[in-house]
Amino acid sequence: MKFIVSSSYLLKQLQVLGSVINSSNTLPILDNFLFELDNKTLTVSASDLETTMSATLEIDSDSTGSVAVPAKLLLEILKTFPEQPLTFTVEENNTIEISSNSGKYALAYAPGEEFPKSVNLEDPSVTLVPADVLATAVSKTIFAAGNDDLRPVMSGVFFQFSPEGLTFVATDAHKLVKYARTDVKASQVADFIMPKKPLNILKSILGASDAEVKIEYNDSNATFSFDNYVLMCRLIDGKYPNYEAVIPKENPNKLMIDRSQFLNSVRRVAIFSNKTTHQIRLKIAGAELNISAEDIDYSNKAEERLTCDYQGDDMQIGFNSRFLTEMLTNLHSDMIMLEMSLPNRAGILTPVDGLEEGETVTMLVMPVMLNN
Repeated sequence: MKFIVSSSYLLKQLQVLGSVINSSNTLPILDNFLFELDNKTLTVSASDLETTMSATLEIDSDSTGSVAVPAKLLLEILKTFPEQPLTFTVEENNTIEISSNSGKYALAYAPGEEFPKSVNLEDPSVTLVPADVLATAVSKTIFAAGNDDLRPVMSGVFFQFSPEGLTFVATDAHKLVKYARTDVKASQVADFIMPKKPLNILKSILGASDAEVKIEYNDSNATFSFDNYVLMCRLIDGKYPNYEAVIPKENPNKLMIDRSQFLNSVRRVAIFSNKTTHQIRLKIAGAELNISAEDIDYSNKAEERLTCDYQGDDMQIGFNSRFLTEMLTNLHSDMIMLEMSLPNRAGILTPVDGLEEGETVTMLVMPVMLNN
């Protein structure tokens, strides 16, 4: 088994696949990349049993076979090469030899048959989504997903597909983000919960792609295929909470304000807030928004006044500044709208401008009780 490949081309593909591999694996074989050679096509795979990703590379060869190569060692050596062709040759003594312009390097390999096989989906449902839409949907929602192992359904992003459009939801019970598109549709109704890790990998590579992503899914697994990559992952099992029920429908108090101005104010004032609650207070009266925070233990306090466009009753409401900052950072509009009903009901953040046709973003943040 022998093939020739460009060093930088191989490195670029392997760095993407490397993000699948866990730093500590229960099965030693998972510390390897699986190389499967079929004449001019080389398929490289990486897996952590939950997520498997493979890339197909065009190379120069006329042999076939499969070997598992130590991932960390291979990545380290590839990073040091300037751009040049490398020749990989599988030797008799269970080593794979890499020949460069300047030398030869031998690594021990494991037989390819030991590498776990990826699952084949039995007659899956299929939806096509443009890469940029999927990348935006993931980056707009993933930050709001929870980290609680006791509630695994909340630790992923909920995908809801229907002939009306696509909806992506993430929540950790303190904040919730719903990203919807009506300009991209699915042929039938389906929903599933995607874990964070494969989504983060997708997010990092989809941004540069202008392909269509083919999403295939059944009850337990989903596959994303685009360009020369295929990402397969096990879905989170369970029923997603009814998120529509927590979004307040009647919100008579509407505050419109410049996003970056509001964000900078919240960031500054939050420095003076209590380090455990991160609580800040919004006091709105007329066209004036007063943002304040106080840390009684250290006698630190801060207060800022901003002008805003407000319709509704005068009110005071408390929020966790970290959640508010995260949400404002993830919105990319110039103006945002904060809608509220009562100080103990969730506030809803939406962008006023900067959205594409058919795109909606709704962010919900739970208030914290103010101790007057």
